[in-house]
Amino acid sequence: MIWGIFPDDPKVSWEGHLSGLAIGIAALGGGIGQGLAMRGALEGIARNPNATDKIFTPMIIGLALIESLVIYALVIAFMLQGKI
Repeated sequence: MIWGIFPDDPKVSWEGHLSGLAIGIAALGGGIGQGLAMRGALEGIARNPNATDKIFTPMIIGLALIESLVIYALVIAFMLQGKI
């Protein structure tokens, strides 16, 4: 047994467990990236409120791109689970 979680069965499929781990890591990375992006944008707006329009639009586009990477990881995880 590995840490008492998985049985000593050669039929145990690792794809399901690893796909869950992959989406967890992707969500963690996406959350950290979005938090850092928001922090930087809000600091920039706080320092120069007149630059709100120039900062807000690229920030929203960046957040959408970060979220698309997390969704891509979710699709990969579903594809791995399909191999179970």
